[in-house]
Amino acid sequence: MLNQFKEHIAVNFPELLENHFLVACSGGVDSVVLAHLCALNKMDFSIAHCNFQLRGSESNMDAFFVEDLARKIGKKIYIKDFDTISYINKNKVSLQMAARELRYRWFEELMKINKIKTLVTAHQADDNLETFIINLSRGTGIKGLTGIPVKTSSISRPLLNFSRAQIMQYAEIKNLSWREDKSNLETKYLRNKIRYGVIPKLKELHPGFLGNFEATLSNLQGSTALLKNYLSELKQNLFQQQEEIIKIPINSLSKLEPIKVYMYELFHEYGFKEWNDVVGLLSALSGKEVRSSTHRLIKDREYLLLQPIHPSGVEGLVDKFVYHTIPDTITVPLRIKIEEVKAMGETSNKILYVDKETLNHKLSIKKREKGDYFYPFGMSGKKKVSKFYKDEKLDLISKEKQWLLCSGDAIVWVIGRRGDDRFKVTPTTKYILKFTITE
Repeated sequence: MLNQFKEHIAVNFPELLENHFLVACSGGVDSVVLAHLCALNKMDFSIAHCNFQLRGSESNMDAFFVEDLARKIGKKIYIKDFDTISYINKNKVSLQMAARELRYRWFEELMKINKIKTLVTAHQADDNLETFIINLSRGTGIKGLTGIPVKTSSISRPLLNFSRAQIMQYAEIKNLSWREDKSNLETKYLRNKIRYGVIPKLKELHPGFLGNFEATLSNLQGSTALLKNYLSELKQNLFQQQEEIIKIPINSLSKLEPIKVYMYELFHEYGFKEWNDVVGLLSALSGKEVRSSTHRLIKDREYLLLQPIHPSGVEGLVDKFVYHTIPDTITVPLRIKIEEVKAMGETSNKILYVDKETLNHKLSIKKREKGDYFYPFGMSGKKKVSKFYKDEKLDLISKEKQWLLCSGDAIVWVIGRRGDDRFKVTPTTKYILKFTITE
């Protein structure tokens, strides 16, 4: 196995021969074999071990074991103790999810501090098969059936080509020691049920099942690469980026068949899961929306609008800002310079001139409220702001983002779009204020 490993590294992971990396080691047979293979191949690495403190003295013994292993092979070791139970209670996540979040967050911090680019993990071929079956049982697209990635930008998995049986055989031949986590034998966990109940039956049906699975996985990965290229071209044609909003024409989407498959492939990366609702947006009334934990997808006349959902507390969620005196510069919710000028000069959508003496009340900037109206400059009579938005063909998100400059209850400026005729500069104006959007 050592010679196979050396050749595999040289061909597929040459960067690991050139740079220092981090090996995640639990003390189990897979990670112990990985550490030994890397050491025998004279590779430059450190070891990282997570102590989740879930099994009392057993967890501490694991940490002592890995520390001793690192000493024997002459490698630096990092050990982190986690209060996993407190994390679970605080974040309301499963044990497996808590352990995953804690370890990868720590690995990332460790690599950043020590300027290490790559984390190497001991995932092997049987892990890949288990992940495939888990994803299949939960329902997934083709991406979920392509297994664990061999490489990402920061993680490498050089043992994915080797089976659990090969690794165990190597460990026994080399008389290696390792730690057994008894929780890995408990069938209350889905992965263990599959490991000990499902996979042995599949291998019993066909002795070459694992090899056939790896060949199938390779085919699926090839198909995924083709699909990825096609979807990239499709998105370039359909997705129209406008600042943080993406507009997708409904007419073009509706021509795609099978539509549910296309909608899944185009939008699943944004966290959507209710696919009947997502597809239903194509024929829904304007204003209907579907949300994921990170994005919302909105039906707006001829388009679907895709927008990220900002976390609570970010700038822009306050609907009204009041200014007790006229400042030189407004900084939130957007930046506006205010100055007194002798005469009107350049004009644009970003500039408004008003008669200072018409501003008889506190200035404020707010979002539209029901019933708001103003007197559009250059027009006779008043107009509801909602009707103005409709005539301007603003989409739903643009309406939500639009700010109004007010003096008391009166709208002075639909900012960046139209001023109010009541505040305009006239031949009798004594003092002119110039408002300029600078950001």
